[in-house]
Amino acid sequence: MDVRVPQSYFKIDNFDCRRAPGYLIRRLHNLVVPIAEDLFGDAEITFTQWVILVALRDKIASTSADLARHMNHDTGAITRLVDQLESRDLLLRTRDKADRRVINLSLTAEGRAMAAALTPRLIDMWNGILEDFSRSEISTWIALTQRMVAALESPPEEKARPMRKLKVAR
Repeated sequence: MDVRVPQSYFKIDNFDCRRAPGYLIRRLHNLVVPIAEDLFGDAEITFTQWVILVALRDKIASTSADLARHMNHDTGAITRLVDQLESRDLLLRTRDKADRRVINLSLTAEGRAMAAALTPRLIDMWNGILEDFSRSEISTWIALTQRMVAALESPPEEKARPMRKLKVAR
């Protein structure tokens, strides 16, 4: 039986940024994105455009605003990317029937095919990066990371419960 006891993992005497989740996540991102972008050097679309196609395919986003939040991009940059993808017939914009102010995005058959054709590049990249990890380690890392994402994406009232008020040292 797994009994969880509230505790503070980090303390002033053991805090090292090289062990902090935020630093590690940012460092991982900064190392992986250039590799992924290089994989798309000869592709018809950029890595960022592929991310948009996959986000629409996997129902992570359905509007430009969703994409901007998901990708942490400004709406202007996302609009330009969506314009490019639409002009290449990889996605469609349609007005929402329930709220005419909302413009929904969906993949065309060509967009689905493009996302599928380029996905093996990322699969090969991740399999190469993770080749020294066991299946169990990879599964555990994915599960823990998904759990952290879910906790951070939870509604504010749910976040308040586990995150106590911080005391600032003076």
